[in-house]
Amino acid sequence: MEGRDFFQADFTAAIVSAGARARMQTLKAGVPVFYWDSRRNLDIIERPDGRKYEIRFLAGAPGDRNYEVVRDLDETAA
Repeated sequence: MEGRDFFQADFTAAIVSAGARARMQTLKAGVPVFYWDSRRNLDIIERPDGRKYEIRFLAGAPGDRNYEVVRDLDETAA
């Protein structure tokens, strides 16, 4: 397999755009969003008030308590 570009650029852009819209709608509805930040290599929870935290998932824990906050993230966090 020569390249790893499975999708056309416009299709990939549409996926990224849809994900961003869904994230914003979820936050606007007052629900926190969990996601993997591949740029920083971190699991993150983003709260509707804009606060972001690095988290660690706890295997086997109940769904409402299956993570712990590692640290508060601000815009300067690496």
